[in-house]
Amino acid sequence: MSNPVELRYSKEHEWLSAVEDGVATVGITAYAADALGDVVYVQLPEVGDTVSAGETCGELESTKSVSDLYSPVTGEVTEVNAAVVDDPALVNSAPFEGGWLFKVRIDGELPGDLLDADGYAAFTQG
Repeated sequence: MSNPVELRYSKEHEWLSAVEDGVATVGITAYAADALGDVVYVQLPEVGDTVSAGETCGELESTKSVSDLYSPVTGEVTEVNAAVVDDPALVNSAPFEGGWLFKVRIDGELPGDLLDADGYAAFTQG
């Protein structure tokens, strides 16, 4: 699965959508979902929580392991994906669509270390 070019990527394998009205969507990449294996549980931040770029804000549990979820940006959580809480397998089957995790109202500028699709592809192949 190729990485959508309109997204930005963290080195912790989260993706960030384009910012619309100050809000962006966060999920994990197909690469991360594949590495995790079958996701069976997600623990997400709550609406109203403040998340910080590069800091842990939840976790994903799979049949293989438990992995921390990191926020690629700093801001306030405005929405969480209830569908993925109810059906964690969406993270595997549709990581860039229905498997998104949460939305965040960004505080300040985007971090300079986010990668474009080509940069992320090179990072994961390196």
